[in-house]
Amino acid sequence: MKIAAIELLRYLAVSVVALAVDMGCLLLAAQFMHYLWAATIGFLLGAITSYFLAISWVFHHRRLAAIPGTEFAAYATIGMVGLGLNNMVIYASIEYLQVVLPMAKIIAAGITFVFNFSVRKWGLFRP
Repeated sequence: MKIAAIELLRYLAVSVVALAVDMGCLLLAAQFMHYLWAATIGFLLGAITSYFLAISWVFHHRRLAAIPGTEFAAYATIGMVGLGLNNMVIYASIEYLQVVLPMAKIIAAGITFVFNFSVRKWGLFRP
């Protein structure tokens, strides 16, 4: 199997773990605050989980491994764009499609997974 395919499968597994962290935090926090604030908190905690698993297990090539602060900043910047996408999809799903919060998060997770993997693989983790 090609390295890119292995990385995609591993990133998918890492994303499932990160989504569990994200969804758990989202559903807990949404009991106490507006769902978009809760979505932001959950997304950020899931992104931190994803970063540490991705650099230790998923990607074979790390273009910025020698400067981990810069690598994390780049990973986080991509994540912030993903956060904006995540929150827009959740908002539109709830407000316009009348979808419940957990389903809105699942829809958003699918879309942001494709975005985050593509941009991170191309920008940070390619030879």
